[in-house]
Amino acid sequence: MLKIAGEPSETVGDVVFRQIRQDIISGALAPGAKIKLEQAKERYSISVSSLREILSRLTTENLVLAEGQRGFEVSPASRKELEELADLRTVLETHAIELSFSAGNLEWEGRIVAAHHKLAAAEKKLLAGDTSRTIDWVRYDWEFHQAIVSACNSATLMAALSSVFDRFLRYHMLAQSFRGQAVVDDHKLLFELALKRDIEGARAVIRRHIESGVAHVLKSGRID
Repeated sequence: MLKIAGEPSETVGDVVFRQIRQDIISGALAPGAKIKLEQAKERYSISVSSLREILSRLTTENLVLAEGQRGFEVSPASRKELEELADLRTVLETHAIELSFSAGNLEWEGRIVAAHHKLAAAEKKLLAGDTSRTIDWVRYDWEFHQAIVSACNSATLMAALSSVFDRFLRYHMLAQSFRGQAVVDDHKLLFELALKRDIEGARAVIRRHIESGVAHVLKSGRID
């Protein structure tokens, strides 16, 4: 998932990898933009050789395209990819919900309560028009969804969901607007259903939540 700062144990390369990844997901590096190595070297304070390695790593996540001798570019955004990511996220997240709700314990409930508390506070600010809290909302949104499925006991599933979630998030950042009360209501309902262990109810909310997210992005007119 998108991280705001590097961990203490990370190398310079790891930190730059996370920064470029964050810049792509946030839209600071626009879809289809050519990544000029000399400019990027200065921007991220890293050697060209290390930069090439980082960009090659990002191609494995489909966030960057390698153009052979022509270098690299940010992966373009398209309606087709958005819909594919939505389908994949739905499959992964609904499956993870089933596993997590079946295995969740008191500690799991505590993680959900704490995550929703932070998310609700950020959403209240956004509803009031304070867009400076958008980066907080991005972080807390993932932390809440992660908490919901955190008892699934599958590191592989969590890693796959995290990657797809970030790529899906990139489209929401391109839309440049908060979905408003509807998304707040979805999160509150999902929170309540999780504590009730209502698997089918939560899966239905997630499906609707993702579908409405796709509709919101398409309505923005910012992708083809």
